[in-house]
Amino acid sequence: MAVDSHISQLEQRHRELEARLDEVLSHPSSDDMEIAELKRQKLQIKDRILELKRSDTLH
Repeated sequence: MAVDSHISQLEQRHRELEARLDEVLSHPSSDDMEIAELKRQKLQIKDRILELKRSDTLH
C-alpha cells in the first residue's frame, strides 16, 4: 500500500499546483516563466502518477 500512499501524495501536490496555476493565471500581469514552470511540474507529477499506477497493476 506504500504505492497508493505515494500516489495520493502526488495527486495532492498536483491539485496544489493546479490551484497555484489558476491563481497566477487570474492576474493580468502573470509571469510566463512561472506559468511554464507550474505546467512542467504538473506534467511531471502526472507522468509519475501514471507510471506508478501502471507498475502497480503489473505486480
